[in-house]
This record gives sequence, C-alpha cells and structure tokens, in this order.
Amino acid sequence: MQNNHWFKTGFLSFAASLLLIGCASEPTTEQEENAGDAGGEAIGDSGGGDLILGVLSDISMLDPHTSSDVPSGAVQSNIYETLVKFNSDMELEPLLAESWEAVEEDVWEFRLQEGVTFHDGSEFNGDVVKANIERILDETTASPRAILFEIIEKIEVVDSHTVRMKTEQPFAPLPAHFAHYASSMISLKAIEADQVAVESGEQPGTYINEHPYGTGAFTFENWNPGSEVVLSRFDDYWGEPAHVDTATFRVIPEDLTRLAELETGGVHIIDPVQASDRARVENTDGMNLYQRNAASITYMGFNVQKEPLDDELVRQAIALALDKDAMLQGVLDGTGEPAVGPINETNFGFSSEVAGVEQDVERARELLAEAGYEEGFSTTIWTNDNRERMDIAEIAQANLADVGIDANIEVVEWGAYLELTGSGNHDLFILGLSLGTGDADYPMHMLFHSENIGETGNRSFFQDEAFDAMLHEARIEQDEETRLQMYVEATEYLNEKVPTVFLYHPDHLMGYRDEVQGFWADASGIYQLKDVSLEQ
Repeated sequence: MQNNHWFKTGFLSFAASLLLIGCASEPTTEQEENAGDAGGEAIGDSGGGDLILGVLSDISMLDPHTSSDVPSGAVQSNIYETLVKFNSDMELEPLLAESWEAVEEDVWEFRLQEGVTFHDGSEFNGDVVKANIERILDETTASPRAILFEIIEKIEVVDSHTVRMKTEQPFAPLPAHFAHYASSMISLKAIEADQVAVESGEQPGTYINEHPYGTGAFTFENWNPGSEVVLSRFDDYWGEPAHVDTATFRVIPEDLTRLAELETGGVHIIDPVQASDRARVENTDGMNLYQRNAASITYMGFNVQKEPLDDELVRQAIALALDKDAMLQGVLDGTGEPAVGPINETNFGFSSEVAGVEQDVERARELLAEAGYEEGFSTTIWTNDNRERMDIAEIAQANLADVGIDANIEVVEWGAYLELTGSGNHDLFILGLSLGTGDADYPMHMLFHSENIGETGNRSFFQDEAFDAMLHEARIEQDEETRLQMYVEATEYLNEKVPTVFLYHPDHLMGYRDEVQGFWADASGIYQLKDVSLEQ
C-alpha cells in the first residue's frame, strides 16, 4: 500500500481536486458504470475479436517521449505502461510500480512490479526506469514533456526493483506525473538501439517508432500513415491479458462518415462525436454515447512575437471580442464549461475566485483604438481539420469582424499543423491541451514557460521572466493554501497578458456499439482498451 507520506506537503488538496473529476458528473452511460476501475474485469464475452476504433486524426509517432499529441498518446497508452495510473475516478493506482512513498521530503521511492517483460522479451527493472527518465531529460532527445520531470535531480537504483528519485526541492505531485503517458516505459534494448541511430545521424525516436516495445497489453503490428494503426494482444502480458485479439485505429476525418460507420457496424467505437451529433447517437438503435467531463482546455493562442499581436492591448481586445457562450451553445450544444483560465476543477490550482475574461465588444473597440488600430487589421486564424475547432474559428471570425478585425481561416492537416505552429508561422490558432497530471504546474509550464517555446508546447512564443519565476515559486511551495493562491495569481497574470484566450473545457463525447463492453476513457480522453470485450 502507498505510504501516508503521499498526503504530506500540502497534497491533500491535490488529491481532493482529482476526486472532483469523478464527482463532477455522474456516469452518463451503463458502459461507464460497468467499467469501474481500470483493472476491473470486463463485462460480457471475452472471446477475442477485432476491435475497430474510428478516430479523427492519425498519430504523429509511436515514441511516447518525443510526441506531444493526444491521438498519438491514445495509441501509445495501449502499447506502453507507466509507473502509476489514474482509475476512472482519477485516483492514483499502482501499475508498473506496486507502491511508492516519500522516504524524505525530497526523495520518492518506487517499488516496482516483478516478473514484467517487454514485448521484445527483455526484463522491466530499476535500470529500465532510470534509462527512461534520463532519456526524457536528455537535451538530445528534445522531449516536449521534459518539464514533467526536470525537477528530478538524481535517480538511484537501490536494487533491481527499487528506485529512488531525489528532487531539487520537495515536490508532492511527482507520482502523479508518472501517470502521464509521456512517462511510458520503453524497452532498454530499444532505447540503446535508438541512441545508436542518433549517433549515426538519425533523429531521436527513429528506431523506437519502428520498434515500439512496451510492457502493455497490446503489441504494435503496423502503421499505415493516414489510414490506420493495428495493435495485437500480447499473450505474455504480466497481468490479465486483453480480451480482444486486435485493436485497429482507423483514421476517419469526416464526422458523418465516422457516424455512418458506427451505425452500420463498420467500427465499434468512434472519437469524437460532435456535440451536434449527440442526439443521433443516443437515439439510434445499436449506438450509445460515452460522455464524461474532461481534464482539458481548448484555447485560442497568439503568436505574441508577430505584429500586431505583440501588442498586449490588441490581444486584450481580441479576448474581449470573443463570445464563449455562443461557442458552448452553438458548437458544443451546451456541453462543457466556459474557461476562466488554463485549468478547471479537475486540477489543483483552480479557484472559483478567478473571474476570467467576459465578452465586452465596446471595450474591445476602445483598446484597439488605443493601440492604434481603430480601423482594425487583417489576420489569420489557423485550425486543424477538426469540425468543432473549425466551427469555433467561424464564430471567432464573426466576433472579430464586429470589432473591425478581418480574420481569414486556414485549415491545416494535423501533422503539418503541429509542425507549423511549433515553428511560429501562424498568427492566431486554436488548439487544446490535456491536463493529464491533475496539477496546474504541468499545463502552465507546458503552454507558457519560456523554456518550452515552439514545438515543446509554448506555441504562443510567450517569454516572460516574471511569469517563469511565478511558476518556479509555486512549484516548490509546500503550504497548500499558499500554493493555491500562487496559481490564482498566475492565472490572473495570464488573463492580463493574454498569450492565449482560454475558451472552454469540453466534455469528452465518444460513441460505441451495443456489443462493446468494458470501454472507458480517462479524463484526458485516453482510451482504456485492455478490458474491452466484444459480445458475440
């Protein structure tokens, strides 16, 4: 069992905030009630079969340490495993680590599961954990998730199944960071082979993308880019094996095509279901809606290094011009909630005392005039090929026209979208982030710390030494009330500087057929497929 040190150093509030994910909304489907904890037995016949998921976007890569997108994470999480995991109520549970405790204020000890092997037959042990963390932190790897673990100062392999991690300062949320799929454990043999490839001039992840060896319940079969990824059941899995024989992620960008495929039985699960299509799923025989509140944020970002978006007054004016209620009602059909900052109640650091930014068209016009743009200007809103985001872009376009800003919309394919926004070729863009650790430290670092400018997450190119210092002080603060107030102040600072406009926290909406049993997704939208079965 976990030691009570887990709750020391002001972590009670963090744990309570995690519980809110499970309490904020009752299960909306029989499926969610049946799923229970992630380790529970699936309902129904477990006699194999080929599970097919229809998904909006293709993956970008199979290396969990060098990718940063949810579509990739959703596939990776069924190949690889992490030290700990969140259950359906976002409570931490053991996975590759059977227990953990703070043996000192700045030292966490993890006891590892024994008898675990990778898909390549190699052993999971303390040396593997050390090598994985060091790879994430290695500057050569250029991991966009290094911020999750950069506070780790030293990794000690006590014995083959005990690892200690010393942090620069006491850091209570560290175990929760090891529930994020970015910390997935890769075979040591694969890591070493990838390092050889890098020394030969290849990019980090080149070998791993072709040989993604994890400890998960599924092994990698093939990836046909733009079409599908196929996984197969790992029969030598250390726990209870997966129930289905294969899991295929079919890329179906068109929303209506995904729905039609679900309706005819061409696929078993689809993600996402657009809010406007929710009633069709609920009212069609054979189809069911899976809905849950989400630990995620949808936002409009600015390239703050481009004129006129480098002017704080212009960014404030745009924020005041946007109608979040119209987005929630018109696009999300009333699902989700308006955002007052980068996090909602699913994460520690959220407070209802933050007022957020509400629409005020007259004030927006005044600020534009003050900035010297009384007649407005022209700009471009970028979005990827996601119907929800394209609809949001159209509402934003109309809102900006009301204050004299002529905004063109440009829709970019997902892979190119990530690359181009990471390179700073954009003006405004619409994107989202999974709040996968339950703590404000991660999203605020990911989106706004100056060390993460570009592809690693800060696509607004926001560089603010004062804000960096605020994040550092909040990260190491041990008093929970003080730390909470620090994140309140950090949120208010972001609402003043406006590197992004925080739009809303969407619900996850997915569809599944009657024959699917045991399916659920966590608050980050990551599919849990190990316990899924297909009724024959």
